[in-house]
Amino acid sequence: MKRPHSYDTNLDRNQANHAPLTPLSFLDWTAEVHPDLPAVIHGARRYTWAETAARSRRLASALVREGIETGDTVAFMAANTPELLEAHYGVPMTGAVLNALNTRLDPESVAFMLEHGESRVLVADREFAPTVERAVAIAGRKLRVVYIDDSEYDGPGARVGDLDYESFLAGGDPGYVRSEPRDEWQAISLNYTSGTTGNPKGVVCHHRGAYLNSVGNILTWGMPHHSVYLWTLPMFHCNGWCFPWTMAANAGTSVCLRRVEAARILALIKEHRVTHFCGAPIVHRQLVDAPAALRAGITHRVSAMVAAAPPPASLIAGMERIGIDLTHVYGLTEVYGPASVCAKQPSWETLDVAGRAERNGRQGVRYSVQEAMTVLDPATGQEVPADGETMGEIVFRGNITMKGYLKNPQATAEAFAGGWFHSGDLGVRHPDGYVKIKDRSKDVIISGGENISSVEVEEILYRHPAVLAVAVVAQPDPKWGESPCAFVELGAEGSVTEEELLSHCRAQLAHFKVPRKVVFGPLPKTSTGKIQKHVLRQRARSVTAIE
Repeated sequence: MKRPHSYDTNLDRNQANHAPLTPLSFLDWTAEVHPDLPAVIHGARRYTWAETAARSRRLASALVREGIETGDTVAFMAANTPELLEAHYGVPMTGAVLNALNTRLDPESVAFMLEHGESRVLVADREFAPTVERAVAIAGRKLRVVYIDDSEYDGPGARVGDLDYESFLAGGDPGYVRSEPRDEWQAISLNYTSGTTGNPKGVVCHHRGAYLNSVGNILTWGMPHHSVYLWTLPMFHCNGWCFPWTMAANAGTSVCLRRVEAARILALIKEHRVTHFCGAPIVHRQLVDAPAALRAGITHRVSAMVAAAPPPASLIAGMERIGIDLTHVYGLTEVYGPASVCAKQPSWETLDVAGRAERNGRQGVRYSVQEAMTVLDPATGQEVPADGETMGEIVFRGNITMKGYLKNPQATAEAFAGGWFHSGDLGVRHPDGYVKIKDRSKDVIISGGENISSVEVEEILYRHPAVLAVAVVAQPDPKWGESPCAFVELGAEGSVTEEELLSHCRAQLAHFKVPRKVVFGPLPKTSTGKIQKHVLRQRARSVTAIE
């Protein structure tokens, strides 16, 4: 029988010594301690932290008056504007769950999400009116629709619904007292995966994970107090990687941005002395390729976070040249966005550009607020050796991992098999413990019985100076079953032939890994800048391989 210890006896949790973790507490603290500091900048609009807190409470109060209760879903179809930032506070203040919708989706996909998530209120920017009107009609749900009429938008789009956002807020109480989560496991947000092979899955996140990853962003990036963050990353994407809540914890300033355009980004960095921004490689590439005149006058340190494809050497060198410090992170919707980081080591500074690119191209190590990340052999469930060669599946475990998939117990069970979250990404462990992705499990090309990593081939193609973006997928091959097909987008000044690129690959790859065909042209991308390989796989089926 285990002997009881005195510190285990009559020392229980109570209201004085325990509170559920929630990122809403960051807003409470910052509004109290730094009420007059700038919270949001959007064109001519400026809100302090006191004003942002009051507007968020008004939103919560107005939603409660609409009948919103704990566990209900409130959907937002909005650009990177103050309204969506306020939603990250105001919606969970009521105990409800925020579903920030991807603004690039078709009406059918949006309708599925509205129905599957059982949304009761939809707030939509008028830019997206055609999609919203059709989606609401398809969903057939009884929805309260409120429209956002953003002064920074002067394009087409009707006013959907019968009430604008500002009028909706006016009916709320700025003194509303927020609902405390029953516990930190309570759902705070619902985010849908891409759904490229069927209906998207609804990822349910909790208050605890949102709180911890918000702090994790500050720890991982070394963000100083009162940082200025530019919203180049869509706020709907994994809740903006938790940065809406991070900026409250940081008592910083969010600079909103409706359109990702190099000239506008650089102008805002200069005007507001932006210190941090995030995005896919294509966002950073725009800045590297922008005319030098647009960067004139930016003299302060700027930090950028890049995810999706590993940054090629040309991008790392380009960012260094224009004075932007690049940090590579990796994650998925199911782990609140970034859950690992390629933590830079001081010794890397002595390496040349190619060496730094190799190190920074890895997905790295777990976030400090994630308990574990490793690579497991899919057959045995055992950790693969740290030899940089043996491939397995990248897995996560810890507090910044989703509750599960909404109304999908089978997918949830599969995702958590063996007590780990299975990413579906194949990778290796290097001797220093850093993880590197080799491919998505569905993207491995099997040619004549040999596995070809599409990521490996892409990395070689990225080394050619003319290449801006590349994706390698399988194409049917009558002899080998499958063979690599490369889709290549050239830079503005890029010029290269198919044979030149193939020769470039032959010099650095085993013959069977060299693409059989190169297709030039713009690559299809998602709203977050990720290349849509499922679209390219369809195209590759009609591509004739060279002999």
